[in-house]
Amino acid sequence: MPTCDLVLPCRDEGPALQALLPRVPAAFAVIVVDNGSRDDTAVVARELGARVVTETTPGYGAAVHAGIEAATADYVAVMDGDGSFDPAQLLPLLADVASGRADIAVGRRRPVQRGVWPWHARAGNALITAWLRRRIDMDAHDIAPMRVCRREALLGLGLQDRRFGYPVELLQAITLAGWRVSEHDVDYHPRAAGTKSKVSGSVSGTLRTARDFGKVLR
Repeated sequence: MPTCDLVLPCRDEGPALQALLPRVPAAFAVIVVDNGSRDDTAVVARELGARVVTETTPGYGAAVHAGIEAATADYVAVMDGDGSFDPAQLLPLLADVASGRADIAVGRRRPVQRGVWPWHARAGNALITAWLRRRIDMDAHDIAPMRVCRREALLGLGLQDRRFGYPVELLQAITLAGWRVSEHDVDYHPRAAGTKSKVSGSVSGTLRTARDFGKVLR
């Protein structure tokens, strides 16, 4: 299997990285993008062998874009660094893209227990993906919280959003560009103790994210 850079956008995810990074399969070289952390995120990442990139512009899209630009492998993966996903489940996604079966492989969250995915975040996600499926016939049912594709092809899309609208802009762009998408169920775990979601941790966070989504919908 080819080597793939794994971009982890992080803000105050030090406690999560302690457990997460040792579990990353050898096929992935980790790039932790420190997006304004006030904890030991960067220190923990370096101690556990990850490359650290600092992105001072706040926002999920800004962090992801910085990581993609810093990557050097032909393939690139993106996943949250909060401990809510199993990095081993990226391997089937990478296999799909490397084999040519898909241009991009994405994850579809399946909560492992009740309460992992708050109702307001789940409802917002369902609304956005339903709209995209109807509007542009998108072939996915989640906003690609885990994904793998070729780095140069991703940069070629010219994505502009630097906040939480980034994944929605990505899904629109790949659909309009005719990319072949494969979707895999992935386990969705409680985020690591000592960390807090910037999106689903509150109704207000979900509403801010929905506003960012709305800005990129065509």
